[in-house]
Amino acid sequence: MAATHAAAFTQARPWSAEEFAALLEQRFCHVEGDRDCFALFRVIADEAELLTIATHPHALRQGRAKACMSRWHERAQELGATYAVLEVAADNGPARALYAGCGYVQSGRRTGYYPRPDAAACDALMMTCNLSRG
Repeated sequence: MAATHAAAFTQARPWSAEEFAALLEQRFCHVEGDRDCFALFRVIADEAELLTIATHPHALRQGRAKACMSRWHERAQELGATYAVLEVAADNGPARALYAGCGYVQSGRRTGYYPRPDAAACDALMMTCNLSRG
């Protein structure tokens, strides 16, 4: 996962293998997908939170991220979640389009949340999705 995350996240610090391992040791964290596209998420009570999703650049534009979103939503519902939350960088147009296509709507903004190496920090958009929308 760390290798795919590093290849996919070029504007932000990618997560290390140790960070992924620590998260996966937590009882509420789960992963769906494969080595080329995965979603790491947490379910606590009726809330699911997408921690990260990554698609390796060689696997882009194949529908993998949308399929992965569907799989993690299904798994979250099996675990009792009725809604999902996530944060996305305001300058990440492809991710924002993916999330909107999966039923997410903006619910808030965190100004200057994501640092950028050679630019001003980017806002985080908080988004929510009703998982029981039928």
